[in-house]
Amino acid sequence: MKHRIAPDQWEQRTRTPLLALAVVFAVSYAVPVLAPGAPVWTHTACRAAEWVVWAAFAGDYVTRLLLAPGKWAFVRSHPLDLLAVALPLVQPLRLLRLVSTLLLVGGRARHAPQITMTVYVAGSVVGLMMFGSLAVLQVERDAPSGNIRTIGDAVWWSFTTMTTVGYGDLAPTTGLGRLLAVGLMLSGIALLGVVTANIAAWFISRFDRENAEGQKQTALLEALTAEVTALRAEVAGLTGTSELEAPKVPGPSSAGPCARTVRNVVPGE
Repeated sequence: MKHRIAPDQWEQRTRTPLLALAVVFAVSYAVPVLAPGAPVWTHTACRAAEWVVWAAFAGDYVTRLLLAPGKWAFVRSHPLDLLAVALPLVQPLRLLRLVSTLLLVGGRARHAPQITMTVYVAGSVVGLMMFGSLAVLQVERDAPSGNIRTIGDAVWWSFTTMTTVGYGDLAPTTGLGRLLAVGLMLSGIALLGVVTANIAAWFISRFDRENAEGQKQTALLEALTAEVTALRAEVAGLTGTSELEAPKVPGPSSAGPCARTVRNVVPGE
């Protein structure tokens, strides 16, 4: 009987190739935006690469669905993946392929064991800012009343939008550009909340660790005190003395004649 691949094994094997394909998608999306005067074959190759990357992620979703023991449970637990796969089929816009690929890459990267929350948040910020800048530049560059004409303007606008500062010096004028602005605002608020929660959790864990260490030291001292008390009781039982009676140090009057003789001898006499 042929061995069936487990869903976890499939995700582990395909995670690195899919993340590499995401880099290919980033380059394919950025080249036509940054170099609109490039040859026609360059734009065609970039569009084909975008569709190939999306198809790879769509195939990964279908494969995970087939490998899952409960199909409907998998669909209900991965709604964003299903949305990302279906978006470009509804309307084949480059922006929808961008959104769907970002969702799929984020879903796979979030569950990677070697990627910590800090790395995931930092990567999300950089990715959203980069792709948001490229997308708004593509939409607003040829708008009659648009003021986002260069990649520098687009990056500055993305940064102020994600941080919810919004100076107002640069703003999208088209409907699609404003829709991008809404997405960046919501993403910035969500990422800011994640960063704040991580900082608060770090402080709380540190305080809990210090309290645990203090409680451990207190318990150790109590155990030592109990052990000393038991030893004193055992010694008192062997010698027949009281447990609370402390050993007396011999004084000058009870040190004996030899001791008195030594004290009375003066050097040089």
